[in-house]
Amino acid sequence: MSQLFYEIRRNPLLWLLIFVPVVLAAEKLKPEAHTLLFVLSVLAILPLAVLLSHATESVAAKTGDSVGGLLNATLGNLTELVIAIAALQAGQYMLVKASIAGAIVTNSLFMLGASFLLGGFRYHIQEFNRVGARLQAGLLFLATVALLIPSTVGARGLSGATQFSRDLSIPLSILLLLAYGLGLLFSLKTHREVFASAGEETEATWPIGLALSTLAGVTILVALVSEVFVGSVQQAATSFAMSPAFVGFIVVALVGGAAEMTAAFSAARKNHLDLSVGIALGSAAQIALFVAPVLVLLSYFVGPAPMDLNFWPGAVTMVLLATLTAALVTNSGRSAWFVGVLVLIVYLMFATALYLLPPQGN
Repeated sequence: MSQLFYEIRRNPLLWLLIFVPVVLAAEKLKPEAHTLLFVLSVLAILPLAVLLSHATESVAAKTGDSVGGLLNATLGNLTELVIAIAALQAGQYMLVKASIAGAIVTNSLFMLGASFLLGGFRYHIQEFNRVGARLQAGLLFLATVALLIPSTVGARGLSGATQFSRDLSIPLSILLLLAYGLGLLFSLKTHREVFASAGEETEATWPIGLALSTLAGVTILVALVSEVFVGSVQQAATSFAMSPAFVGFIVVALVGGAAEMTAAFSAARKNHLDLSVGIALGSAAQIALFVAPVLVLLSYFVGPAPMDLNFWPGAVTMVLLATLTAALVTNSGRSAWFVGVLVLIVYLMFATALYLLPPQGN
């Protein structure tokens, strides 16, 4: 436990853990104060995401490269998954789909662009393994195709389109999970040497017992706080003149990815851009090929109705453009600060459009 307290003392972001009991108490005492609960839940989820990330890395470090890589891949986006499941149970499918698309766009544009920018301020030119970036961009494009098919049919307004989208989403989800699993096998096992990065620094990890207990405890707390967040988001969005699409695309994605962003930005400043690019595009690919299909399949058990992969056209367009942008800027394996600026401007264009003229959809 002393290592946990040391980590909390040295990381100012973890000082926000004080908001975890505050938001849970406020939810009992003032359940009608939706705007306050929304702000408190965001502040509470941020440090929980950081702890969750650190515990996951510690568990992965103790289990060996292959199993550790699998754990990082499956648990790296646990915060977003828990928030999405809470929204799924509440039947807020617009928020669920916006959070999925938003996480893909935020990770592949904001996280990647900010990493290029921060690293470029310190180093004139940075290089990274473009083979890994190409793989992740290819997986993202595959997921975009899977989103495009049901969304195109839904946009045409054909009779029976809703049932068709639901029926189609099941095999598409299975195919995405298959591609995700085979991608892990390819990068972690059969061709792992191709994706190796030299000279990456690793921080000291926690003992396995502390890591597992922290992982279990934080997951429960994230689930509790996520219920408060989802329950207050609609009224709070109205108070802040935000749509559920903007909240899902921007707010949920930034909050859920806070821990990964911290790691990616730190690596970029240390000239370990391989790690930054891997976190940004790898996390986006995990959301697209793992979290999204899992939520579709889970909706048949925990949701009020089945969820499909029929995203509104604006979301699919943004995901497609984000994927193409990420593929374009990582193709050379080199970056500078201005490349980061260009990527961030694309992200800000999307955010502005969502805030001022939010798309309508399911």
